Order: sequence, then structure tokens, then C-alpha cells
Amino acid sequence: MIEPFHDIVPSFFGTLNRGPLTLTIFLHSLIVLPMFFIYFSEKKRLQRGEGDDE
Repeated sequence: MIEPFHDIVPSFFGTLNRGPLTLTIFLHSLIVLPMFFIYFSEKKRLQRGEGDDE
């Protein structure tokens, strides 16, 4: 299923292009996981009552 990756110039994007899930897992860890962190930190801040500065 996973074959050896041979490239003339080793590239980070070539590594991401190896399979259908590699790019998906990378993008989710880069974009979606920080969104969860921001969501829960803002939710905690609003529950403490610090969100009334509008």
C-alpha cells in the first residue's frame, strides 16, 4: 500500500502528495486542531464574564 518515495529533490510537498490521507491529516492538524483550542479558550473566557467589552 505504501511504496518507497523516490524524488530527485526531496520536497515537503512531494511527501504530502504520497497518498489521499496524508494531505488531509496534515491540513486538519494545522487548521482544525487550533480552531478547537481557540473555541474552548474563548468559551471559557466568555463564561468567566470577560466578553462584555464591546
